[in-house]
Amino acid sequence: MNLVRLTAAKAVANTALRWVPPFLPVLEKAFGATTGQMTTALGIGEMSGLSTFFVGKHLDRGRERVVMTMSLLAVAVSSLVSLVGTTFTFAIGFVLVVLGVANCTVAGHAYISHRVAYSQRARSIGLYETSWALALLVGAPIIAGLIALFGWRGPYIVLALAATAMAAMIWRSHEAARPATLTTDPSPTPGLAAITPAAWAVIVGSALLAMAGLSVFAISGSWLDEAFGVSTGGLGAVAMAFGAIELLASAGSAGFADRIGKFRGTMAGIILMASGQAAMAFANETLWIGVIGILLFLCGFEFAFVTSLSLVTEAMPAARGTTIAAANAVGTVARGTGTIASGWLFGVHGVEGTLTLSVIAAASAATAFMLSRRRRA
Repeated sequence: MNLVRLTAAKAVANTALRWVPPFLPVLEKAFGATTGQMTTALGIGEMSGLSTFFVGKHLDRGRERVVMTMSLLAVAVSSLVSLVGTTFTFAIGFVLVVLGVANCTVAGHAYISHRVAYSQRARSIGLYETSWALALLVGAPIIAGLIALFGWRGPYIVLALAATAMAAMIWRSHEAARPATLTTDPSPTPGLAAITPAAWAVIVGSALLAMAGLSVFAISGSWLDEAFGVSTGGLGAVAMAFGAIELLASAGSAGFADRIGKFRGTMAGIILMASGQAAMAFANETLWIGVIGILLFLCGFEFAFVTSLSLVTEAMPAARGTTIAAANAVGTVARGTGTIASGWLFGVHGVEGTLTLSVIAAASAATAFMLSRRRRA
């Protein structure tokens, strides 16, 4: 495997996951469901990321290629299940897509962290995580076009084929050997019980960042539709803008986080998130203020979260795979809880309710990172 193949495969998996929230109004109409019901399905689906608890030791034993291949096949199956066309099958499909994306993510992070020195790791992880942004920047206009031509089923068919192709590509690739200098401990992986309090603080901080970001992203399409009357084509354009901003943030993390320090970079991103949250809260019925606010928010979130991933990979050098897998699993609970709560808060209190949840999560994340700071920045 190499970084280009890894990123391409994850971009397809991320597209299967990320196209849903911006186009949620389309799926709500197709299934006859409410925003609250759909975000509940999204939140429940997020919980399948807990499966990464069980792959940590496999990643530490060098089985990243196997985990990534199986994950991409799960993404393909998720699209086929969702094609049945009910709220229930949509929920099952989303469980499977999160299962696939979560394990694909940790496999990629483990592959990189086992082969790239910490001093340069933010660059590699930042480039790998451009796949998150490419899912919207490239994927969103494709999804919008597929919906316009073939209806809501179009994206699921194309993504099933693409994920299968990516699984075949990864399986046929060859893994590079791990440098001996990065093999810090040849003994068996110590397991979850050995994760230190400082490492848990980093894990929790990253998870709370995910909650802060995903809670807002989950209702973004519904907010733009209800507050400003944005059409399906408009949602595709805004989602494309989301992707462009996130690509900028991921590239910024890749280019600058190693220089300014991972801790400082993460905190700077959280501050930018706060400015976006404020703009969204005061947008009222002014579309351009709302769009600028959510773009600032997503830029800060992407930069902070991607940078925090490097902190996670070095929180326990003797058990990187286990720590990365644990971080994703804890993040799964945070994302799932935040996604469920965001939909119901949005239904009762509007965007202000969701933003309150996001602000609390971001502030708590900053606190956790500060508590963990006895390691390198």
